[in-house]
Amino acid sequence: MNNLSEIKLQINDTVVKVAPGTTVLEAARQAGVDVPTLCHHANLTGAGACRMCVVEIEGMRNLPASCVQPVADGMKVNTESESVVRARRDILDLMLANHPLDCLTCESAGACKLQDYCYRYNVTESSLTGETSDRDVHACNPFLERDYRKCILCGLCVRACAEVQGNNAIDFARRGFSSTIAAPFNEELEGGGCTFCGHCVDLCPTGALSPRVGKGLGRAWEKQRVLTTCSYCGVGCGLYLEVKDDKVVGVAPAFDAPVNKGHLCVKGRFGWDFIHSNKRLQTPLVKKNGRLEPASWDEALDLVAAKLGDTVSDHGADAVAVLSSARCTNEENYLMQKFTREVLGTNNIDHCARL
Repeated sequence: MNNLSEIKLQINDTVVKVAPGTTVLEAARQAGVDVPTLCHHANLTGAGACRMCVVEIEGMRNLPASCVQPVADGMKVNTESESVVRARRDILDLMLANHPLDCLTCESAGACKLQDYCYRYNVTESSLTGETSDRDVHACNPFLERDYRKCILCGLCVRACAEVQGNNAIDFARRGFSSTIAAPFNEELEGGGCTFCGHCVDLCPTGALSPRVGKGLGRAWEKQRVLTTCSYCGVGCGLYLEVKDDKVVGVAPAFDAPVNKGHLCVKGRFGWDFIHSNKRLQTPLVKKNGRLEPASWDEALDLVAAKLGDTVSDHGADAVAVLSSARCTNEENYLMQKFTREVLGTNNIDHCARL
């Protein structure tokens, strides 16, 4: 039994100290070493499926997957040896043999890890020829597209759906050459337990899963990410608005957000297209001579304050009722009930969360 409180190992030329139970991949990242991964995410259990993260460890005959290999004291790891690079090139070669090379028009170009690693290891096309698997394309869903011709079977979407969302709406189907990811009975997602949270889309390392909302509005390198808080409810989920030319063209998760750690609901992930709707009010409206006319915020707020004051004076505080909103923060709702009870002097306050 190892009773060490910390383990010392060498990653390439760097000595690093880590806690027992740390994986080699985690140790490498602590040392500032970039080890490529396709099936790994810090918020999910390790799988060791894609083998892109293999490393060479002194004394081991094989090349273990660093995402599931625990560290050991005195371990010496080489993350870019000749055998490691050759293995990664072979893996990419195999993946490209069954992957369409439509990067010029792919929605995920610039944000595709498979594309990045092929560039990194100078793999331009597959050396293998022969039959390719005939996988399905599902493009009828209003929120996301599933193009399983581009799927590399990393399993990130399956684990995200099971471990984060708890829905198990998708899983591996068939065997061998015909393996794919599918909803139950290979039907559309609407017939299963999918809630369209989009977590699978956010973790997909290729273009197999992509959002339909915002499709064609911008490439990855054209978008600027702005950190904000979702406005749909009071939970306060963190997210990034993807902005191009001063317009929101998408939403991306903020995995370091303390409330949701990257997880979003269908409204927070896909319900952003209202932002630039021509039906949105751009200014307060005040009724004058029977017609609603634009007004300044000062004019509108002064009018509301005067009307509330007149109603309380003429009919008593209980003649007024306040309905708060689920889209406000908890702090804003707290202020609203304080205003209602202590300023207006009534307990007539309710909340619209009964959707």
